[in-house]
Amino acid sequence: MAKPLVALLSGAGISTDSGIPDYRGPNGLWKRDPEAEKLVTYEYYMSDPEIRRRSWQMRRKNRTLRAEPNAAHRAVAGLERSGIPVRVITQNVDGLHQLAGMPARKVLELHGSARDVVCTGCGARGPMEDALARVEAGEEDPACLVCGGILKSATVMFGQRLDPVVLGEALAISKACTVFLAVGSSLQVQPAAGLVGVAADNGAHLIIVNAEPTPYDELAHEVVREPIGTALPALLDRLAAEYDR
Repeated sequence: MAKPLVALLSGAGISTDSGIPDYRGPNGLWKRDPEAEKLVTYEYYMSDPEIRRRSWQMRRKNRTLRAEPNAAHRAVAGLERSGIPVRVITQNVDGLHQLAGMPARKVLELHGSARDVVCTGCGARGPMEDALARVEAGEEDPACLVCGGILKSATVMFGQRLDPVVLGEALAISKACTVFLAVGSSLQVQPAAGLVGVAADNGAHLIIVNAEPTPYDELAHEVVREPIGTALPALLDRLAAEYDR
């Protein structure tokens, strides 16, 4: 059987087993602490030094940079290594797909990366770890070392547009794929959620793996409610076996 192109859209639910909490689930961060949303809202961040100081403290305490890939991340990388073409489109900023072994060029980070910082003035980028070391050393709001501008995480904050190049590549993959898996995403945030509809409209076999119902469940050929850490490896093993005949 001809090998499919497998596209996988991953949301926060794929990383909860790595100790990274989700944001929009029943116990998500935005539901527990609506004020925390201000810390990642571009307008507030740029205009209020106190918001920036709090944001840096939040990053310092964040588990993202200390997290390790879990069984679901490893299963995706394993499918790619088996020879089946895989492309990951992720709403996550944790970099765990790449740490699990997915080649970086095959991972599209719709919302950027928490592992880097970027200057809002000159665009210079650098490792988040270096900026956090400066915070640990006493700088409450570290400025860009190139131009003195405001540094932020290289993630897409509320109020910022997605990178049109990355989004364009994600659309092209969604149109071309044979199988589209949406894993651990509430599918409530556009335009990422709309990729599911694009894939379905173009004939992809649609599988949704998520603990809670999503707006796209009726379009899916399969809906899986089991825990992602066990359900996804089994699902990908089945896919690999089907296309290895």
